[in-house]
Amino acid sequence: MNLKEQMILSDPALDQIWQKILRHEELSFEDGMACLRTKDITGLGAMANYVKTELWDQKVYFVFNRQINPTNLCVLSCKFCDFAKKKGQDGAYEMTMEEILSKITPELHEVHIVGGHHPDWPFETYVSIISTIRQEHPEINIKAWTAAEIDYFSKRFRLSYEEVLATMRDAGLDAMPGGGAEVFSERVRKLLFPGKIGADKWLEIHRIAHRMGIRSNATMLFGHIETYEERIRHMMEIRKLQNETGGFFSFIPLEYQVGETNLVEHQASPMEDLKTLATARLMLDNIPHIKAYWVMMGENTASIALNFGASDLDGTIGEEKIAHAAKASSPVGLARERLLGLIREAGKIPVERDALYQEIKIYDN
Repeated sequence: MNLKEQMILSDPALDQIWQKILRHEELSFEDGMACLRTKDITGLGAMANYVKTELWDQKVYFVFNRQINPTNLCVLSCKFCDFAKKKGQDGAYEMTMEEILSKITPELHEVHIVGGHHPDWPFETYVSIISTIRQEHPEINIKAWTAAEIDYFSKRFRLSYEEVLATMRDAGLDAMPGGGAEVFSERVRKLLFPGKIGADKWLEIHRIAHRMGIRSNATMLFGHIETYEERIRHMMEIRKLQNETGGFFSFIPLEYQVGETNLVEHQASPMEDLKTLATARLMLDNIPHIKAYWVMMGENTASIALNFGASDLDGTIGEEKIAHAAKASSPVGLARERLLGLIREAGKIPVERDALYQEIKIYDN
């Protein structure tokens, strides 16, 4: 029996959605809401796993990478963030170029660079980070600077988005991460991150990047004060831009880490993680990959998510600081063998990739 014949759904609303999936129809706002509200989590997961399997069979991707956060000094004061510091605060830091290079080894396939909006660094410092890594490690993909950082560079240094992106691309930038999107809601933005870009600018920066040949990821921060309606509208905006540009590699639901910001009493439950990820797989029919970001979900939930529509587990990371500043309970990095184990435990086939999702090695299951 194949997955299509095995589908058993206890929620009539999901049955209607299932028929749309079989006809390859785009799901509506109401469909997305039905997915998030359903009590049939098993059925929802089975549908998402079907869609993932249609795209990638049993393959699950990961990358041998290193995340580098060059500084936590930041001009912003986002209410959900435990990472950012002001000058003179305990724990504030700035890395030198030598320190950055010391964290990069030739066997890596991706360097992922994001950090605070430093109040004093000149534009040349940011460009030099990219160009120096490119010069020292021409074989490694560089994925750097969220749309929020690109907007900050544009405002502070009086450059257009195109000029910022062209300079970074010429310095060696290969791709952009998807951070800084948070959730596309003016209500939430005004309450939690009024100094940061909203949906329109985030989408415009990624639109420009895609037109310039710089592909990217997309994220959504959930589990704080946003509503189900806001989650679905966020996904639909991402889908709309992907229909226009085709430039997104993956969509990454990021679970808000309560830490010391305490926007809500408790972390989102593993069930909420899985429901949100499965809904994303069904809503975002035009995005190649949905990523189970183990750093925020935790290893166990991320492994289960590989049967709820996820086809990517991110990577080894090395030394993630942003989520762990909010006391994320996951390790700061995972060895390649542990990632292989998580994928195999889910019954999937591990595939090592680079930042551009080019396959490097398919492992035996």
